[in-house]
Amino acid sequence: MSDQEQHDSLDSSKAPLMEHVIELRQRLIWAVAAIILCFVVSFYFSEYIFDFLVQPLKKAFPDGETTLIFTKLYEAFFVEIKVAMFSSFFMAFPILAAQLYAFVAPGLYSNEKRAFLPFLLATPLLFLAGSALAYYIVMPTAFEFFLDFQSNDDGIKQQALPAMGDYLSLVMQFILAFGICFQLPILLLLLNRAEIVSREQLRGFRRFMIVGSFLLAAILTPPDVISQLMLGIPLILLYEISLIIIYFTEKKQKSTDI
Repeated sequence: MSDQEQHDSLDSSKAPLMEHVIELRQRLIWAVAAIILCFVVSFYFSEYIFDFLVQPLKKAFPDGETTLIFTKLYEAFFVEIKVAMFSSFFMAFPILAAQLYAFVAPGLYSNEKRAFLPFLLATPLLFLAGSALAYYIVMPTAFEFFLDFQSNDDGIKQQALPAMGDYLSLVMQFILAFGICFQLPILLLLLNRAEIVSREQLRGFRRFMIVGSFLLAAILTPPDVISQLMLGIPLILLYEISLIIIYFTEKKQKSTDI
């Protein structure tokens, strides 16, 4: 091969790479713009969003006794910033997912697109399911448990006065822990689809999964048994549901191969 031919071959190999880099940059610009726009909107409504996040605490307190304090002059302002940032990622997720799919889809075959799209759609639904479980069931139950330690024994009043920043961090911890852990079926199905693990192997891992579920729940949730059980038990159920789904997908795959 001549020097000119080598040079032309090198240029042709660089061209697709540069096109991918340019497209990736464009997708990232759209993603960042979506996050910034959602942040602006979320910050405008941050007071209402925070009021929504406080509802589990209001249910745990007796009527009219809910109190949130802030111990630093700037804490209330930064709480609104954190609320807006937290909300903006939720709002922008459909756009982020669409940009990811638009970038990846041209390199996929039609059957790969059909396989990838359900996972992309199921991810936010499972995250919302985990977040809803945390918000509507786990947090009110856990907060009632925590508030039971208020007392007025021997003339010493022990009263819960949670700070705004600490409460928001706790709520975010609950929502993220449950939302992320509810992605377990997606992870297992992808590993099975990639032929990294089989259903028989996952069945063999069941006892380790049970221990690991409660260990993970102990790490991700506050140190109370109620929260840990309410995350550990759904994780085990999701694991079993994943095994059932894998069974039917493998059965369908075998029938198509025949």
